[in-house]
Amino acid sequence: MNFLTLDLNLLRIFDTVMIEQNLTRAADKLAMTQPAVSNALKRLRHAFNDDLLIRTAYGVKPTPRAETLWPAIRDALSKLESAIAPATVDPANFTDSFRMAMADSTAAYWMPHLIREIEKNAPGINARMVPLITRDPRSMLLHGDIDIAVGFFPGVVSQLAGGQATTTSAIRHNSLYTGRYVCVMRKDHPLASQPLTLKTYCEAHHLLVSFSGRAHGLVDEILEQKNLHRRILLTVNQFFTAGRVVANSDLITVLPQHLISSTGMESKLIWKELPMETPAVNVDMLWHERDMRNPAHKWLRNNLIELVENTLNSENPQIEHQNAMI
Repeated sequence: MNFLTLDLNLLRIFDTVMIEQNLTRAADKLAMTQPAVSNALKRLRHAFNDDLLIRTAYGVKPTPRAETLWPAIRDALSKLESAIAPATVDPANFTDSFRMAMADSTAAYWMPHLIREIEKNAPGINARMVPLITRDPRSMLLHGDIDIAVGFFPGVVSQLAGGQATTTSAIRHNSLYTGRYVCVMRKDHPLASQPLTLKTYCEAHHLLVSFSGRAHGLVDEILEQKNLHRRILLTVNQFFTAGRVVANSDLITVLPQHLISSTGMESKLIWKELPMETPAVNVDMLWHERDMRNPAHKWLRNNLIELVENTLNSENPQIEHQNAMI
């Protein structure tokens, strides 16, 4: 390949297709026809002597060569865009709408703070909440069903942090804060006045918060390693529902400590340390590469990070958090 004869506009098309993983969406983004995008990719394949992007039933899948090329192309285009973009953007002029997916308790905890910031500084922004029904929202982000996801995504983040080249490489993430799991029960529960041991914990009846409805969670995996199991009598898909049920029954549950207050039943509940070690609750924000440099999207991300930092410092000093403006 001769770089001097390469049409550099093809790299912009390649970048957009890599972001969207779909020719139709890329064509719409570029204001081009799909045949024109296909022809541009054909010229790139010839220039690089590689298939680059292979058609699948759901869009296109990058080859290893494409995965290797993309970071350098993405970085170069980002620097060029930054050089010619306006130096400052007034949030008061934003008119974007964003779909955000998070659990009910997470939304109840953070959205009042975020909405106050929007009303004060970016009144033209609209937020649309979407139920979070999975621990892996990458497909929702890839297909444009949501713009931001906030939650506990351990499998997803470990892959992204490890730099694994996958068809979801266009997903970006940022750590917001770290909490911990505790056992929650009503104040006059029979276990409330005695030490919580593995034996008494396993003998109790349990409620599990499960987005999928599957009656098997992280605690069950830990118990299985000890050849133990618990009786899950009920699964629910909302933390608010979990709080109400536990406050009015003999069921116990496991919740992130910082979300107990968002159930609305804090005055009727107590929490105890779990009788086994559990991983930390790492809450992350995920978004798609297509929105990386969208000024309004960037403003929203950075404000959420700043709100998390300020709120946790003032209300929940026991929760560790990480902050990085993006």
